[in-house]
Amino acid sequence: MEQLVEELNRASDAYYNGQSELMTDYEWDARFDELKRLEEATGTILPDSPTNRVSEDNVEGQKEAHEFPALSLAKTKQVSELAKWAEGRPIWMSWKLDGLTLVVTYDNGRLTKVVTRGNGHIGTNITHLAPAINGLLATIPAKEHTVVRGEAVIAYDDFERFLIESGEDYANPRNLASGSLTLKDIEEVKRRNIRWIPFTLLTPQIGVSKGEGLEWLKKQGLTPVDNELISNPTAENLQHVISHWQPDHCPYPVDGLVISYDDTEYARTGSVTGHHATRAGLAFKWQDEAAATELEEVEWSCAASTISPVAIFRPVELEGTTVKRASLCNISECERLGIGGKGTRLQVIKANKIIPKVIKVDETIGTFFVPTQCPVCHHDTVVVTSEASGTRTLHCTNPGCPAKQLKKFARFVSKEGMNIDGISGQTLSKFINLGWISEYDDLYRLNRHIRELALMEGFGERSATNIMRSIEKSRNVDAQHLLIALSIPKCGGDVAKRLLSHYDIEALIAACQTETPPEEVFPHIDGIGPERSALIVGWFRNEDNLAMLRRLMQEITIQQPQLAPTGKQCEGLTFVITGDVHHYKNRNELKAYIESQGGRVAGSVSGSTSFLINNDVTSTSGKNQKAQQLGIPIISEDDFISRFANESPAPKSQPVEGNLFG
Repeated sequence: MEQLVEELNRASDAYYNGQSELMTDYEWDARFDELKRLEEATGTILPDSPTNRVSEDNVEGQKEAHEFPALSLAKTKQVSELAKWAEGRPIWMSWKLDGLTLVVTYDNGRLTKVVTRGNGHIGTNITHLAPAINGLLATIPAKEHTVVRGEAVIAYDDFERFLIESGEDYANPRNLASGSLTLKDIEEVKRRNIRWIPFTLLTPQIGVSKGEGLEWLKKQGLTPVDNELISNPTAENLQHVISHWQPDHCPYPVDGLVISYDDTEYARTGSVTGHHATRAGLAFKWQDEAAATELEEVEWSCAASTISPVAIFRPVELEGTTVKRASLCNISECERLGIGGKGTRLQVIKANKIIPKVIKVDETIGTFFVPTQCPVCHHDTVVVTSEASGTRTLHCTNPGCPAKQLKKFARFVSKEGMNIDGISGQTLSKFINLGWISEYDDLYRLNRHIRELALMEGFGERSATNIMRSIEKSRNVDAQHLLIALSIPKCGGDVAKRLLSHYDIEALIAACQTETPPEEVFPHIDGIGPERSALIVGWFRNEDNLAMLRRLMQEITIQQPQLAPTGKQCEGLTFVITGDVHHYKNRNELKAYIESQGGRVAGSVSGSTSFLINNDVTSTSGKNQKAQQLGIPIISEDDFISRFANESPAPKSQPVEGNLFG
């Protein structure tokens, strides 16, 4: 029992504090269940047992006592246990989001406090980070004292994008979210794209039902976690509902489901056992279906700065799909599991029914080899040990390795760049590892690999066709998006727009080739100082960059910007655009029209805003509420067109049917 307590607490602390994983969820649950069995058999619970404690976060700062203790929930893997707990009373089912719990307080309609869960009774005040966390509103309409509990999470897509752009190594989105809340730099936290999702209203309506509380939160402009009411929670009904709540339907990481009583008065009558409030809720975790298989090889995959091992094994059926590969994360994880060579017997699961994972080695056959050469560029590799966690990872020593350019390729295909839909960071990594792309212009010759792409796992003819069509569509690009796509230092959307207000692309290249000192080329443009000018000119004077750009320009057609407004329909007005648009192709096209008519588009509503454009005029979103508070007109897209456009924009193009395989 002492050994289990020590292992579980060490792994839990690493999990909650943004460090590398020390064991899989499957292993943790198995050891936790074994510890509980021993505790029940002996009648003894050790002082530090994880069955009797809430893991603390390591966030530094001022400590705050919780007004309402944030206790943990008991958990089960049995639907019959859920039905027994519900006692036939109406309950709500929601995602058990896998992030960090934050308790948020509002007074007189203003955000006054954000506190981490901590040990459930005392947390850390991180109110200074509130502007960096999406979903946290600075104000709400309600004036009464309000306390809301929610989860800070990072979506899978944002997690993958951050790894590509930063080159950092995190095991999962929760790991990244946890580490992010220890940072002091607000701008750095913003890069992580953390979102806070409320799940419980603790005040002010103490007597309201759970359902009424959720509706109340929505009226404040907050977006609670997805919920479903189950009026008659029999085991049969619960099983039916659970079958529709599959984790791959949620864009955020989840590690189960939560049920809670609709009757909040009844929920508060429960007792507290250890660190569990018996009627506060019950967590349900899916049974992980494990399969035995044999290792065929360890493939080493390059992504950004890290070369990661991937287990390729004899295909097995898991959760209704065929699985034949799973990430092994790093060298330390391979050594911990006991990975060997071909024939090594493995146990594999799909963690939370989504991510294939090797959880155990039953028998090690042969030897585990770490490559001495990079599989992409064939330069020497080096093993790096993290000072913080001791984790050992493999890296390529070649600064020019194409795999290390993954961040640049990701920016190139992004919506802000060339807007090549359907190519994720993971897909780019595959293309690089296969040697299909090493320069931007290689993307425009990918059609030579279309049949190979269609046969790759996770693709098929339809996906391959869609990618090729998206690449073809991107051949027609406006100059601003091109400049953003090129990853020119200090050249984001605003700087690109300022440059293009004075030069077209050819003139910009020519301006950089003069003998003028780099820091003196562009400072005449408002917002571009000597330092930024030197970096931009330095990029264009690099022969390799210029040669690459010339090759790329042979593959694309550049739409040059209008150097001055073409009309005055929006002159002197400032607009904010929110929500979906129906007439314009996207919000960028609407923004471009406004600017072409002498107007300005801002990102947030303020006293200088002239109009808020939102097709859902009656929405209770934060921007609508802000506009109403400031007396700013909220208009629909139709209203905008009738007042500020001479004619309606061309209708959105329809997707092309068929594929490229004939």
